Amino acid sequence: MNEIGQALKEARDSSGVSIEEASKDLDINELSLKNIEEGNIGCFKDVYELKNYLKSYAKYLGLDENRIIDEFNEYMFEYTSKIPLQEIEKRLQEDSKEKKALEKITSPYTHPAPKTKKIYYILVYLLIILLIIVAVIWAINQITM
Repeated sequence: MNEIGQALKEARDSSGVSIEEASKDLDINELSLKNIEEGNIGCFKDVYELKNYLKSYAKYLGLDENRIIDEFNEYMFEYTSKIPLQEIEKRLQEDSKEKKALEKITSPYTHPAPKTKKIYYILVYLLIILLIIVAVIWAINQITM
């Protein structure tokens, strides 16, 4: 990642653009651009946001943004592939245990009420409408007789 940041910094310096100007033109925080140039990816919470910043910055500086993104993807692949499989499996098991523990804890006061089926309400409404129709017909027959 340091190589990518160095290439971006050299391109910016050679074009005579200040980091403040680049920040204003790209609408990217000045500190974020400095972190990109220094290779500090730990400062970014979202990898996709960082990738978009890299692409925009490379394009702004006239560099091949696809090459920069490819280098970034390779770096990320190497970085993430160094995580041992056992650690990944252990983390997945911990997450599933936490999820199960949260599912088991319920309160009778916060437990959601069971949802009734819509068919029940439809049948009740139809029965009411049918009773009204029968009552109206009966009333008409009583009046006309």
